[in-house]
Amino acid sequence: MDQAAEETDQGLCLLQRPWLQPGGGQREAAGLSRRLHRSVETGLWYRCADPQQPITHECFLSMMVDLEERVSELENWTDGKGLIIQGVAETFCSGSDLNAVRAISNPQDGMKMCMFMQNTLTRLLRLPLISVALVEGRALGGGAELTTACDFRLMAPGSVIQFVHKHMGLVPGWGGAARLVRIVGSQNALKLLGGAVKVDSKLGLDIGLADGVLQARQEAEGTDSPLQLADNWLSRYTKGPAPVIQAVKKVVLSGRELPLSEALRTEKDVFGTVWGGPANLQALASKSKHK
Repeated sequence: MDQAAEETDQGLCLLQRPWLQPGGGQREAAGLSRRLHRSVETGLWYRCADPQQPITHECFLSMMVDLEERVSELENWTDGKGLIIQGVAETFCSGSDLNAVRAISNPQDGMKMCMFMQNTLTRLLRLPLISVALVEGRALGGGAELTTACDFRLMAPGSVIQFVHKHMGLVPGWGGAARLVRIVGSQNALKLLGGAVKVDSKLGLDIGLADGVLQARQEAEGTDSPLQLADNWLSRYTKGPAPVIQAVKKVVLSGRELPLSEALRTEKDVFGTVWGGPANLQALASKSKHK
């Protein structure tokens, strides 16, 4: 991790998606702030400077490669506890358009992209961090799949998650369908994929795709931004020593992905890493009461 990660005292990381300036490829950290005292990773998602301009083939590929690099960095972040993924300009990720897809439309390249992104998003979900997707604006196609690679999803009023793959003659290929079934169940997943349903915050809460709805942004002084609200929401789950939070994530992952016998063995192994550890001994010494 970078210097900012070393300076954080909360073990939280914010991934934001800056604009990619056409031509020069200059990165601009749009809206990044260190006032939350967390590490800030720039350059997660790439998109053209004009929000209405389609994503180019080059932007599309750079987006995927850069995401994999950021996930690799987070895998080596020993002190991390939480991760917030946020877009910029109040758009989470509107995905690619047909022009970008046509450039890699042959089956061989499509399968390579599929395997690459399945691996990247699976690793993202398996990070020893508690992650949340802060959905503002649209999360379409690949952006919708990205939300399912986080542990939680928070939606701002007016935001939409939509698996639009059917309209492009496709199905999710980045693991989004398999993860969606685990989140909302097979019946709801079939409706969302088969109908390319626009999921607003109310429907998201009703079917379990959204874990919370943030208040609308207000310009009045003293009102928290969606990012601060997401930070407050996540902090209730990341409060505590990093080894303990990471252990919690590991045992939940094993319970979700492994057969019961293997999950029990993993839970035993993880338990052994925290029993008698610094956090456990400190709690015993302070005679802290359960709250």
